[in-house]
Amino acid sequence: MLSFKKGVPPPVIAALAVALAWLIARKWAPQFGYFFVGRVSLTAVCVAIGGVIGVWSLILFRLSGTTTMPHTPERSCVLVQGGPYRISRNPMYLAIVCGLLGVCVYLGNPLSLVSVAAFIAYITRFQIALEERVLQEKFGEAFTRYRATVRRWI
Repeated sequence: MLSFKKGVPPPVIAALAVALAWLIARKWAPQFGYFFVGRVSLTAVCVAIGGVIGVWSLILFRLSGTTTMPHTPERSCVLVQGGPYRISRNPMYLAIVCGLLGVCVYLGNPLSLVSVAAFIAYITRFQIALEERVLQEKFGEAFTRYRATVRRWI
């Protein structure tokens, strides 16, 4: 039987990670801040890479006619394996990580990267693991082969 425990939506977790990064960089450990020429450009590159990966992933899901809602993987009707899904089983979450990295670069504090690690840990444990159980049940051997050839993140 397919089931999925609903939790905190990933965009909310991402927003909390941004808030954590800001708190670390500006309130809790500002003494570790840095500045370098090109910081804004590197931020833009990280955010742009995340945007491209995220939009591409969403488009592939829409074209396949499957759900883009992370809390309803049981509604998945196609195992998308093309485009960025050839490199990562979770490019939508990877896109968020790229954006978070951009935020951390912009904030200019290496300790703010704790927020990225926290996001990855939370999403892996409370979102991806649950999604993968549902997808394994739904797609069986096809998902087993996919898992064997494509990494969870990158």
